[in-house]
Amino acid sequence: MIALQMHQFVRTTDPVKYTLAEGAQYIPKTHLLSEALKFEKSLGLRNVVLVQPSIYGTDNTCMLDALRALGPNHGRAVVTFDPETIDPETLQHWHQLGVRGVRVNTQSIGKRMKEEEMVTILHKYADIIRPYNWVLQLYVPLDAVIILEKIVPKLGVTICLDHFGSPALNGHSHFEDPYSLPGFQSLVNLLLQGTTYVKLSAPYRICRDEAWEDLEPLAKELVRVAGMSRAVFASDWPHTRFEGLDIKPYIEALIEWCGNDDALIERVFKGNAETLWGV
Repeated sequence: MIALQMHQFVRTTDPVKYTLAEGAQYIPKTHLLSEALKFEKSLGLRNVVLVQPSIYGTDNTCMLDALRALGPNHGRAVVTFDPETIDPETLQHWHQLGVRGVRVNTQSIGKRMKEEEMVTILHKYADIIRPYNWVLQLYVPLDAVIILEKIVPKLGVTICLDHFGSPALNGHSHFEDPYSLPGFQSLVNLLLQGTTYVKLSAPYRICRDEAWEDLEPLAKELVRVAGMSRAVFASDWPHTRFEGLDIKPYIEALIEWCGNDDALIERVFKGNAETLWGV
């Protein structure tokens, strides 16, 4: 296993110290940083990118505590914040700790943004993070990428899309051709433009087939288009709402989708992520 980097949704959770946001969509089980590091070691991973989960809203305390414990040599993080209230001093402090991105998540809460709203919000975030060279990480449905294709070139920041771009495969009658999925062509176009990355993560959130056969054509095409430069593996640990899942079969599938090409595998599991997160 070449991989040296992992994305995770941190759940270093003390239910008293780290309270959930009002309206949290689920209550997580307790997962400690030590468990994350044990999981990381089992996969041969060395560096960790922590991603703020939706259940904590804009309170990044839990994740930042974990980031301090990791240290900036082995840890990076993606926060959430309110663009109307965030201040430069906080951003600079977070940057020193190892924060390298902000996450906008509409998928977890089932929110749909109209084009005008999306333009306004993404420009606000982009203007704030541009001086720090942070990543704007988006968890939005694939069909929303049609709108993103028009917005992203004007933002002047690096974009990272979660979970294969979040396609809706279930019930789709032509998903064997990924280009038949609304938004997929736009995703490819953005990847080819060079400022957008896609995380190859959490196939279980997209299709229920444990062999992920429905996802395979789409995954292989993303690897073909962006595997050498802008496609990155992410573990999605601790697989919230899918706790106990064995991720190793997915890793084996992704290696196979890379055609067992050592150079391509190195980029997907290591090189692209190091470039994206500066770790």
